[in-house]
Amino acid sequence: MAEKQAAYRKLASVDRLKKLMLAATAFQSVAPRLGWKSAWLTSGAPVELLVAMGVIPQYPENFGALCGARRVGVELCRKAEQAGYSPDLCSYARNDLGSLLAPELAPLRGLPRPDLLVASNNICGTVTKWWEHLAHELGVPLFLLDTPFDDDPSGRRPAHLLDYATRQVEELIAFLEEHTGRRFDEARFRRVAARSAETVTLWNQCMDLCTARPSPLNAADRFLCMAPVVTLRGTRAALYFYRSLKREIVERVERGVGAVREERRRLLWDNIAIWYTIYALFNRFAEAGVSFPVDTYTSAWTGTISDEDAASGGGRPSRPYLRSVARVYSQIYLNLGLEARTAIMARMIERFDCDGFVLHSNRSCKPYSLGQLLVKEELQRLTGRPGLVLEADMVDSRHYDEARVGAQVSAFLEVLS
Repeated sequence: MAEKQAAYRKLASVDRLKKLMLAATAFQSVAPRLGWKSAWLTSGAPVELLVAMGVIPQYPENFGALCGARRVGVELCRKAEQAGYSPDLCSYARNDLGSLLAPELAPLRGLPRPDLLVASNNICGTVTKWWEHLAHELGVPLFLLDTPFDDDPSGRRPAHLLDYATRQVEELIAFLEEHTGRRFDEARFRRVAARSAETVTLWNQCMDLCTARPSPLNAADRFLCMAPVVTLRGTRAALYFYRSLKREIVERVERGVGAVREERRRLLWDNIAIWYTIYALFNRFAEAGVSFPVDTYTSAWTGTISDEDAASGGGRPSRPYLRSVARVYSQIYLNLGLEARTAIMARMIERFDCDGFVLHSNRSCKPYSLGQLLVKEELQRLTGRPGLVLEADMVDSRHYDEARVGAQVSAFLEVLS
């Protein structure tokens, strides 16, 4: 592994990140014995509400990424398939279901069993059925936050859809009150929301600093360092981590130090990481002097909750901040139309001065991957830069042809040179 990482400069923050996530995992394991309730969330669910209500959030999707990185994803997928689950199902879902069937194969013996389930359909339809099935199998209450799809290329959320999403947020609060036995504390929520906003702002600033040449972070760095902004958003621990990360990145920029030792070309990455080969693949590019200063996936958690929406729209919420929660979580990247997403990528390519782009055609994530051939053509037209489509799966390595990908990367590097 050390040889493969030689083209990279290691972030000191990665060691702090490992300690932070280990501590969070340890707390999640003992929390039920201390009387804390826990919930399994989808990655696009409003975690700030749960943190404010004293509910411990856990993420099966994040767990799937861990399984992929530790290369146990195929075994867990097979366990799920042997039980009758389709091999065409999302590999995150198959990992989660496989870990329930065979916890001895899973890292940490799987996630602790939840008291509640909270899902939002702002990322895909799969999570809706996945969480419904979990509710049936585990016998725990489920709330589905419905966020209507937004196909307006301007990115402006129609007022009536925002009103509807706000009512959904209010219903989620009622659900949490019912199943925790606690009242929603507005003052506490505002403190959590403020920490979340500062955390997200710091994460945005860390990514913005990658406009520098050379880029202080590469895609693999961001894929690792995004974990707290997803799973611990709204907590002090996440806030302190990103303050520290930003200091390290600013120091790199001031010294002209890049994540890739000899950066000569820059690319945009689209879609989820290929977790089981994340270092090997990005090192293949890094050894050729190619960095990835920007990607669409780690940029998806950039919305900040504030009170700016509280008085707008036809349906004023009964509590402040809730309209902002609805706006943030209904404008998740995958809840936007293809035209809007293509325009976002084109702006990223220009802003981060990229020489081209790589689209991961992810077998598991259909909403992220469908339409990528059209996106490639349109991005090439809009930016005049070349693109590459790589076929793989984020966790299930049975759908990764290393020789084919290697040949494609080599040919693309020739185009860039």
